[in-house]
Amino acid sequence: MERIASFSVNHLALLPGLYLSRTDECGGVCVSTFDLRMTAPNREPPVDVPALHTIEHLGATFLRNSAYKDKVVYFGPMGCRTGCYLLMFGKLFPADVYALVCDMCKFILAFEGDIPGAKAEECGNFSEQNLPMAKFYISRYLSELEEHKRFVYPQ
Repeated sequence: MERIASFSVNHLALLPGLYLSRTDECGGVCVSTFDLRMTAPNREPPVDVPALHTIEHLGATFLRNSAYKDKVVYFGPMGCRTGCYLLMFGKLFPADVYALVCDMCKFILAFEGDIPGAKAEECGNFSEQNLPMAKFYISRYLSELEEHKRFVYPQ
């Protein structure tokens, strides 16, 4: 079997940032996959599950209500819990979605109240949410984005 591209990225050198993970085209439709890397893999603890679940709910709610809602294919957590993936229609680059991702982070940081989609009839694990910790991780991530603007995977 061929080694998939994401396993070729040196995760020991990877730092928090916004990276273009891949671009796929099928039937004339292009989808760009972004890696919203929130923690340094294998050097920092991964995002805890309740916080990541809250980031998923709030991030998806924001993105699907944004001016880019028709371009959003998917937003959700990485299995390794070091960040999230954002899939969007179109041949896009990190600079194209940077402001959107920053605005999503600001939305999460300002959010108060009940987490959207966090009721038993709306979510398969509705009670596992942690807004204060989600804000902690997102605050760190937004600071990293604004300060370093890391857009290219390290070699």
